[in-house]
Amino acid sequence: MDGGKAEALTGRRQTQLQADPAPGKHWPACAIIRPVSDARPINPAPASPAPVDPGPADSAPVSSVQGSPTPVNSAPLRLEAVQNAARYDEVVRTMPITSALQGWGYGEARRTLGQTPLRYLIWQQDRVVGAVQLIRKRLVPGFSTLYAPRGPALQSLELLPLLAPAIRHVAGRGDALLKIEPPVAIDALAEQAEARVPASYGPFLRAETEQPEHTIVANLSAGEDELFAGLHSMARRNVRAAQKAGVTAGRDQDFDAFWDIFTATNERASLGAFPRGYYETMLREGNAHGGEAYIVLARHEGRALAGGFFLAMGDTTCYLFGGSVRDERAGADGAPRKDAKAPDAFYWHAMLDARAHGYRVFDFWGIPRKLDEEKHSFGVFKMKLKFSEQRVWYPAYDLPLSPLAPAIARLLRWRKTRNNLRKRGSAEDVL
Repeated sequence: MDGGKAEALTGRRQTQLQADPAPGKHWPACAIIRPVSDARPINPAPASPAPVDPGPADSAPVSSVQGSPTPVNSAPLRLEAVQNAARYDEVVRTMPITSALQGWGYGEARRTLGQTPLRYLIWQQDRVVGAVQLIRKRLVPGFSTLYAPRGPALQSLELLPLLAPAIRHVAGRGDALLKIEPPVAIDALAEQAEARVPASYGPFLRAETEQPEHTIVANLSAGEDELFAGLHSMARRNVRAAQKAGVTAGRDQDFDAFWDIFTATNERASLGAFPRGYYETMLREGNAHGGEAYIVLARHEGRALAGGFFLAMGDTTCYLFGGSVRDERAGADGAPRKDAKAPDAFYWHAMLDARAHGYRVFDFWGIPRKLDEEKHSFGVFKMKLKFSEQRVWYPAYDLPLSPLAPAIARLLRWRKTRNNLRKRGSAEDVL
């Protein structure tokens, strides 16, 4: 999550904000605008890559996940454990419904937290129709949960109800609950939108998400001039000001600079973070098998003032972590330096970089479900809104695997609330 000075919106977006609920009220715009039968990924299916040798340990032919999808049928699904990282990431990357958090590298980062990633190919008859990475998280001795972060990756959302029996077949004796977050971006700007969000997919029941449920995305398929014209006038003005001030931005190998910005932002906003090794592992492993992980920094006169960590898969890149800091250096005359607008330069050049590398969707990753002007997240929301107005929703669903699942869900909510109180002094979630 990024920080920096929140700037007031003007013009069309300011009118929109004033018309919306008061700070602290539920934000109804982050919902669905299509009936569930019309729900579809906001990102088009990526082109099929060159074949990858699956290796002797994995039997699925590459051709089984390429080309035009076959019509969905009601034949049962089965899960096949996969140990070949390149093979697994190839399937994740080529699915029309997919996410970078289903990639092998993200699971390896979770491993550093003491969690266990389990990867499976999803078969229907003689075809691979998806892949799923389940993160097993131990609760107490004898009990654990399974979690598919922004997953599973599927050929069609219609397959989702059929996945439940296959999950139950591979679940361990102590696995009490499964949480999934289908990676289908549901448009969020319709009246009575929340009522259209599916309450269930077969036995999967609507539940709280672990990843940010509400986010902003940008379509990068337009030309650079058209993209720039689509920014809010304040963003355009600040990007030009940053350029005039000599701010440069782009991909950068300086993890230490990113880490300094990230930790300073978290401390300023009273946010938590994982140990440094978690992010270093994600950066290394996210690049190793078929996805991409990278850092973008904005610098002024050599010093990094804003930056972010990105994880990408298929045609989408996700801005997962980042922030900004003030430039405390004195100017040549000894006076405080003028704001160089580095955060605006960071966002704009990160979008251009993603477009140049072939990504068509830019996920800003997380806006608050409730707006409160007193919170750090409100400034983040306004900053992101300057660069895209396309708000979307990623609902989550739970599958009970044990009679104790309801009690486990309550325990997880209690634990999250306790952590919120300990870290920030508030029971409310950050987003």
